[in-house]
Amino acid sequence: MQFQRPDGRAPDQMRPIKLVRGWHKFAEGSCLIEIGNTRVLCTASVLDRVPNFLKGTNTGWITAEYGMIPRATHTRNEREARVGRQDSRSIEIQRLIGRCLRAAVDLSALGERTIVIDCDVLQGDGGTRVAAITGGFVALVEALWKLQQEGVLKKLPIYGCLAAVSVGIVNKQLLLDLNYDEDSRASVDMNVAMLEDGRIVEIQATAEGEAFTREQFDQLLALAQKGIRQLIALQKKVLEGIL
Repeated sequence: MQFQRPDGRAPDQMRPIKLVRGWHKFAEGSCLIEIGNTRVLCTASVLDRVPNFLKGTNTGWITAEYGMIPRATHTRNEREARVGRQDSRSIEIQRLIGRCLRAAVDLSALGERTIVIDCDVLQGDGGTRVAAITGGFVALVEALWKLQQEGVLKKLPIYGCLAAVSVGIVNKQLLLDLNYDEDSRASVDMNVAMLEDGRIVEIQATAEGEAFTREQFDQLLALAQKGIRQLIALQKKVLEGIL
């Protein structure tokens, strides 16, 4: 029997998506991304400095910070500042976001500048990390565009649009864009980040209880690419006039 998705979607159907560019008044770049009930605010801040290991190289850097507000999910979590440290999940996710965004940009064109992408989960219902990558890219491009408008950059130093999506297997059914309920029951969980030309930036694939085959892996990757194409089309629409 085919698995019935809680919200009635087809297996290869994304949740409703909304991207709002320029949502934040003060940041050089910003994007509020909504994918179903998941909402992430992404802001991009430009700093005129780089980490010590890049000083004197005339090369820039892109990094990310990720966190969830206390009531982003069904129960309230303590603020990480109150606990006094970030949890390992937040650290792992922000490293992922930073890696993905750096892969989409020619860092040598930035000069010795750092762009920090802050990703704050306002509401989490699955797929927060991939939403942060997708929305974070929009915020990043807006910040780069402002540097271009100021004459700091000659052109946008990007290799193309970048987006990410989750896929998985639930009750032996391959699904695109898992919400929390589906993700919590998935036997396979996979996150894919990809450039618009199809080049893969990152794949995180894990068997949560049942091993999967190479054929299933290829099918999941194709399903992810379908979703990423949809996300990139929306990115291009919201970045119209910049790209």
